[in-house]
Amino acid sequence: MHPASPPPDRSGLDALLRNRPFLALWTGQLLAQVADKIFYVLLIILLKTGDYRPWPVSWQHSENSMLSAVMIAYTVPAIVFGSAAGIVVDRFSKKQMLIACNVIRAALIVALPFLPKAFVVLLTMTFLISTVTQFFAPAEQAAIPLTVGREGLMSANALFASSTMGGIIVGMTIGEPLFSWVKHSFGAASQEFLLGGLYLISAGLIYAMQIKEGHAGSSGKNVHPWQDLKEGLRYLKHNHLVSNAMVQLTILYSVFAALQVLAIALSGKIGLKETQFGFLLAAAGVGMVFGAAFLGHWGHRMHHKPLPLIGFLMMGFVLAMFAFTRQLWVGFGLSALFGFGASLINGPMQALIQEKTPESMRGKVFGLENNAINIALSLPLAITGPVTDAVSQAVGSNDKGLRIVLLSLGFLVSVMGMAAWKHTRKVLQDAL
Repeated sequence: MHPASPPPDRSGLDALLRNRPFLALWTGQLLAQVADKIFYVLLIILLKTGDYRPWPVSWQHSENSMLSAVMIAYTVPAIVFGSAAGIVVDRFSKKQMLIACNVIRAALIVALPFLPKAFVVLLTMTFLISTVTQFFAPAEQAAIPLTVGREGLMSANALFASSTMGGIIVGMTIGEPLFSWVKHSFGAASQEFLLGGLYLISAGLIYAMQIKEGHAGSSGKNVHPWQDLKEGLRYLKHNHLVSNAMVQLTILYSVFAALQVLAIALSGKIGLKETQFGFLLAAAGVGMVFGAAFLGHWGHRMHHKPLPLIGFLMMGFVLAMFAFTRQLWVGFGLSALFGFGASLINGPMQALIQEKTPESMRGKVFGLENNAINIALSLPLAITGPVTDAVSQAVGSNDKGLRIVLLSLGFLVSVMGMAAWKHTRKVLQDAL
């Protein structure tokens, strides 16, 4: 499927930034990413200041239990509905799906101030909003090839990855002060109206995206979710190029999840407050932007080069060096190098999946990919903190414990990268 307005022959960032359909999709998803993270902040604010009645009653004085329950309601849909969302996406227009997701999320959030102040209501609304979000990700990934030509896929995916990181950082950073200002100026309900407005603006930007899509022919047929899921799994089983690229991405996001946990303690070691760990992650986002520029301008010269292997070795080196870093500027530089290495994995692998997957299968494949990544994210987030605490207690020092974990993780990432490339290079090398 060719894009409605193909970019110029060059595949760099300058070509992407002149591509109006791509710009509409990119800015729309970036705003939606920021809104997603601001919603996360809003949940915490509502729990602490919204006077929600606890349920069950035994949680009357247990804010931590209520917060944990909300976080579970926020994350479970990513694991439960990730694959099913991809099946639905294949049956409808990607553009219409993206717009619908934003409009529904806006409506649910705006409805919050008018609903009973019961914790079970907040829990239900969180679950519903998170469920709708699961349909946005595969539709977004499936829409990227419709806005850029084949030569622009690598740099487009690198730019999407870096902007996703930027959206997380911006959303987490501005959420609390923005809500405080809006609430003070316009009243409590204005928080929800502001957030709903961000989703509506995102929907408007995506509405302006002019693309040509194939007919969603299967949307008119009988729906067989289980058969569709098996079809997607069967496709991955027989298409080793796509499945092996997905393995590389799953490993990448697992490493990123571990870094998110370790960045809190690491920030305190390099001169930042631990609450300012977002600046360290922001430096990784800057590195990913440079990686996107590199792939956009010189990616065509890197054919048959083991970019994923280079990326994993670079990330492993950075993690090991973090163990000995005590200067702020060195920490920021290493974090940027980490992001650059990540872009060498994410850009090529995501581009391969999009290029080699037929349009009729993209929703299923990206739904399965989204599911695998969410599961991969959960394990490091759950074990990295406790493992670091256990090691620190064993050696009797938090500093030494963190150093041991960083060195071990750096070695493990390098080994995993080499092992993954060894098992996949015969399939991936000719395609890179």
